[in-house]
Amino acid sequence: MIDVRYKLRLAAVVLLALGISACARTLPNWQVTETSKPMSALNEALVGSAPPVVRTVTSARIERARSEPHNWLTYYGAYDGQRFSSLDQINTTNVARLRPAWTFQFAPIGLMAAPATYSFEAAPIVVDGVMFVSGWDGYVWALDATNGRQLWLYKHEIPLDVPLCCGNVNRGVAVANGKVFFATQNGHIVALDATNGRQVWQQVFADVRAGESATVAPLVVKNLVIVGSSGAEYGVRGHIDAFDLNTGRRVWRRYNVPKPGEPGAETWPAQEWARGGGTAWITGTYDPELDLLYWGTGNPGPVFDGGPRPGNNLYTSSVVALRPDNGSLVWHYQWTPHDVWDFEGVNENILFEQGGRKLLAHFDKNGYFFVLDRTNGRFVRAVPFARATWGSIDPVTGAVTRRLIPTPEGTDICPGPAGAKEWPHAAYNPRTGLLYTPVVEACARFKRGPTVYREGLFYLGGEADVRPHEQWGEVKAFDPATGRQVWSWRARHPIVASILTTAGDLVFAGEPNGMLNAFHARTGAPLWQFNTGNGIHSNPVTYSVGGKQYIAVPAGWGGWVEGFAPEMFGAPRGTALHVFALP
Repeated sequence: MIDVRYKLRLAAVVLLALGISACARTLPNWQVTETSKPMSALNEALVGSAPPVVRTVTSARIERARSEPHNWLTYYGAYDGQRFSSLDQINTTNVARLRPAWTFQFAPIGLMAAPATYSFEAAPIVVDGVMFVSGWDGYVWALDATNGRQLWLYKHEIPLDVPLCCGNVNRGVAVANGKVFFATQNGHIVALDATNGRQVWQQVFADVRAGESATVAPLVVKNLVIVGSSGAEYGVRGHIDAFDLNTGRRVWRRYNVPKPGEPGAETWPAQEWARGGGTAWITGTYDPELDLLYWGTGNPGPVFDGGPRPGNNLYTSSVVALRPDNGSLVWHYQWTPHDVWDFEGVNENILFEQGGRKLLAHFDKNGYFFVLDRTNGRFVRAVPFARATWGSIDPVTGAVTRRLIPTPEGTDICPGPAGAKEWPHAAYNPRTGLLYTPVVEACARFKRGPTVYREGLFYLGGEADVRPHEQWGEVKAFDPATGRQVWSWRARHPIVASILTTAGDLVFAGEPNGMLNAFHARTGAPLWQFNTGNGIHSNPVTYSVGGKQYIAVPAGWGGWVEGFAPEMFGAPRGTALHVFALP
C-alpha cells in the first residue's frame, strides 16, 4: 500500500514538473521584463509629427507677443512677465457658461525620481494651434491645441537618485528657431526638433553630484536660451547660464555668489562663498528697450543658520539686472539681506509702466510687495501683502528691520518657509491697472540647529515646521501706484497656483483642492468655478484657434507640500491638462 502511494505521488510530481516546464516554454517573451532599454528607444518608437509652426518663432517675434494674443509664445506670455492676455471672447458676461473642451491625461510609467513629490507645474506654450508642455520626470509633449491629441512625446532619462529638494517638477519649455528647449531635473538643457520631438543638442549645466538640479522654464532672448540652477538647500553656488540657440554652445555663466575679489564678496566670509546658495530656478523677465534681463535669486546657505555667513550675503535673495549678451551685472536689489528664513528672492519681476516711469513689481516670499525703478533698481515703495512678523521694511526708504530669527528652542515666525507667496506667479492687467497675487497665509516654528556641510547633502542649519499653525490662502488685488489693497478672496488652503488675467476683465486662480476659479478683475466677485479633481500647482494660460478662445490649466498636485500646505500632503494626485471654452 505504501509502495503504491509512493508511486502515485512520484508520478504526480513528474507530471507537475512536466507541466511547469511546458508552461515556461509557452510564456510570451515580455522583453520589458527581460531587457533593459534606454528611454531613447521609447522616443524612437513613439516618433510623431507636428506642423512646423515654430520655424518662424524668433526673439524678435517674442518681443511682439502682444500683437498675436491667440498664441502664448513664452513662459509668462510675453517678456514683461505680466501673465495678461488681450483676448476677451471669454468675459464677465459669459464666463459662467465656460465648459470643458478637452483633457489630456498622462500617468507615471515605471520607476521615477522622487516619486512622492512629482507635480504637474508647467506653463503650456501655444504656437498657431500647437501646444508644447513639459511634465515631471523629463516628459515633453506636443499636442493639438484644439482637441488634445498627442502629436509627439519626448522622455529624458532622469536618474532615480538625483537630489531634488522640493519636487520632481518642471515649469515649462521655450520655443524658437524650429526648436523646443527645456531644462531637465538632472541639469541638462535640451533642444528638440519642434516637428517630431527628436533631440537636436543637449548640454549639461548643473552638477547633480553636488546637489544641483534644474526645474526652470528656459527663456529665449536674442540668439540665446537662458536657464538657471536649482538646489541652494544643498550648499551649492547658484548660477545663470546662456547657450547658443542653434549649437548649444555655452556663451556665458553668471554666478550669483561672488568669489573673493569680485564685487559683493565683502558680504561673505572667505570660506563660505563656494557653498553660498543663490540658485536661480524661476524664469526671468526682459526689457528689450533697456536690453536688461531681470532674474531672481534664491536663499543663501546654510538656510536657517546665519552664523557661518555674517553679512548681507550678496547676491542671494535678490533681483539681478543683467546684460543678456554677456551676463554682466548692471544693478541689483536685495529683498531680504542675510536671509535666515528661506524667503529667497526668486519670484517673478513684473515689468509695467506707470506715470511715464518704467517700473518693476515683485511680490516676495518675505510678505512684502515691492515696486522698483527698473532702469536703475532704485526703491519706490514696499507694503506688506500678508502677515510678516519676521521684520519690517520702511515703506519710504526700504530699510529692513529684523525682529524674529530661528532659535535653538524654536520661534514662531510669519511667513513660513514657503513664504507668503511660493513660486507661482502674480499677474498685471493694464486695463484695470491692478496687480493680482496668490497668497500663502502660513506661519511656522523656525529652529536653528547644527550646521555641517557635506557635498550632496542638505545644508540647512535647522528646520521650519508649518504644522502647528493654521494656514489658508487668498487671491489679492493691489494698486501699484499706492500699494493699496483693492480686493481679496479667501480660500481654505494656501493658493499655490499662478494667476492669469485677461482683457475680458477676468482673473483665473486654481486651488489645492482642484477648484479652478474665475473672478471679476475689478471687484473680486467670484463668477465661475470648476472642480478639476486634482490640486492645481501650475500656470494657467489662454489662447485661441480659429477664433475660439481656450483656457488651459495643468492639474497635478505635489511638490514640496509639507512646506506650504501640509494638511494636503495625502491628497489625491494625478496628471491632467484641462482645457475650457465657451459652448
